[in-house]
Formats: sequence, C-alpha cells, structure tokens
Amino acid sequence: MITIKEANTNFLLKEYVKFPFSLYKNHPYWVPPLIADELETFDKTKNPAFTNAEAYFYLAYKEDRIVGRIAAIINWDEVNNQQKKKVRFGWWDVIDDIEVTKALLEKVYELGKKNKLDYVEGPMGFSNLDKVGVLTEGFDELGSMITWYNFPYYKVHLEELGFIKEKEYLENKFPFSNVKTDSYEKIVPLIKKRYQLRELNFRNNKDIMPYVDKMFDLFNTAYANLSSFVAITAVQKEYFKKKYISFINPEYIKFVMDKNDNMVAFSIVMPSFSRALQKANGKLFPFGFYHLLKAKKESKEVLFYLIGVDPEYQSKGVTAIIFDEYYKTFSEKGIKNCIRTPELEDNIAIHQLWKHFDPVTFRRRRTYRIDL
Repeated sequence: MITIKEANTNFLLKEYVKFPFSLYKNHPYWVPPLIADELETFDKTKNPAFTNAEAYFYLAYKEDRIVGRIAAIINWDEVNNQQKKKVRFGWWDVIDDIEVTKALLEKVYELGKKNKLDYVEGPMGFSNLDKVGVLTEGFDELGSMITWYNFPYYKVHLEELGFIKEKEYLENKFPFSNVKTDSYEKIVPLIKKRYQLRELNFRNNKDIMPYVDKMFDLFNTAYANLSSFVAITAVQKEYFKKKYISFINPEYIKFVMDKNDNMVAFSIVMPSFSRALQKANGKLFPFGFYHLLKAKKESKEVLFYLIGVDPEYQSKGVTAIIFDEYYKTFSEKGIKNCIRTPELEDNIAIHQLWKHFDPVTFRRRRTYRIDL
C-alpha cells in the first residue's frame, strides 16, 4: 500500500530533501545538492519565489519506507499575467514503481483541479532559474549543480501515464581547443567602434554588484519571448544577488555596455562544481566548503550558465565581444572544456551563437504535460 504525506514540518522537509541521497547512493553520475541550500529553497520565509507562487511537497511511503517525492507548484504570475493555466511539478524522485509515480502525481492533479487550471507540466521549478526537465539521453554523463539527474525509467513512467512531450532541451559541450579566434577576432574592434560599445571585466565581486540589477532587467528583456518564461521580480533579484553572485568567479562575469552605460549583453560562466559536490555529499562542513573552494579556483571545466543580448543588438555580432573576453580569461586559467546549460531545442538564435565551436549534444531532457 502507498501512503502520501505532505512534507509540512521541518523534519519531513529534511526527509524530502534527503530522499535522493538514498535513491542515488554511490551513483557515479548523480551530483548531490547542498542540503541547506535545498531547505532554503523550500522555506517560505526565505525564498522570494513564494511571493507569487505556492508549493506543496509530498512524500510517498511503502511499508513505512520513503519511496518517492514530488513538489506541486503554481506560479501565479504565469497563471494570471500570461494566462497559462498550468500547475507545475518538480523535485520529483521515485523508485521504479509506476504506482508510486501515479500516487504522487495525483496530488499535483488535485491542486490543479482545485484552482481550475487546465494542464500539468514538469518537472520544473518555480522560475526559469530553477532546474528543469527529465533526462532522456546522456545517463552516462556526469550531472551538474544546475540540472537534475534521473534514472531512465522516469521518462517511461510519465509516458505510460499519458504524458506527452512539451519542451525539449539540449545540453552541448565542446573542448576549449575548438575555439578559433579568427572567427571573431577581426570583427570585435569594428563592432565596438560601430555601436560605441565597451566590455566590462571584473576582479572582485564588490565591483559587480552595482550592475546586477541591470543584468536581471536585461535577462527579463532578452528572454521574454521564450515559451515558459516568467520574469524575475525585484525581490527575487535581491535574493539571487545575495545567494549566487559571491559564489561565481568575478572574472567569469562579462558585461557589454553602450556609450550611455546601458547594458546590451551579459554572460555568466561558472566553474564546474560537480566533482566537488559529490565529495561534499550535501554538506558544507567539515570538508564540503574546502572542496567547493578548490573547484572554484582550480576547475578546468566551465558551464555557460546564462547569456543574454538586448533584442536591439541581437544578430549584430555583440556576442563576439563576450567570446573574445572569455578567450583571454580561459587561456589564462587553462580551461579545457566548455559546457552549455539546458537550452530549448527551438531556440535557434542561441544555437547559432555556438556553431563556430563545433559543439556536441551530449544530453537531452524534456518537460512533459498532461491535460487535467
């Protein structure tokens, strides 16, 4: 018999966060999150996502043993402002028992029907800065701190329960040696001169802070036309600023400004923390912090986390300025591999940016939907 309980106490939320640690114990490709970080994400008093969203967290039990978890989420900005009558599900992990998946999803359906919503989509988080998608290809590739890993049967469960593909995401990578400067080196001075642009590089996080709000504003503008996009609010900007900016190497953040000091492009790259997070196994202390700090300084693999260009400057070669700056930084640091975070398959513009570097798609993931 399967029993579903809402994780509505500190103890149960901790159980909810820790369940994947037993499900994927000693798995070579699963990258564990930091337990404290996950708990903060689910804390209504700390995560500003709850100002315009509601979420409920459920655990599935079989013979008093936890066998699955799921979050049922409504982003009210999406429902009310975009008229997308959608209930989301995320942070879904389960043993290979379709009845457990079915029982967990019933809680998502209940929330959707109660609020007169039309369909379910997932897995996804509160916003576009959360993890997204069920892994469908690339199970033998190491995960990252910004993606979910899952077993192959997750896809099977959803499809057998009548879910259909909603969005497809690609993850690509290329060796840094693929970057040939002759594809953009000559045009960078011409683009700067023609549009009166300049690059901004940083050596410490303190100097980045005055520009972060401009970056998030540009993020909202640059990504507005993508399906499933929900703008970042002012409160969320402050939260992400405090939570993430200090975590990123300042030299991995690049901005392009116009003559009036308006931001026209930005990019955030992060060192790969995957191996360090595996060693930390969910805990910063006593040694997790050391492993993360070591990876921040020494990792020879980087993740292109976000890149955005003002719509007025798209297709004008502005990204060549960013790539030129990264080439200098990566050469100095001895970077070997570049990984791109999940990008929508139909986002042709973003795929065009990378074509000169001969990227290889090494993972695919997708969100699924079902009508209520």
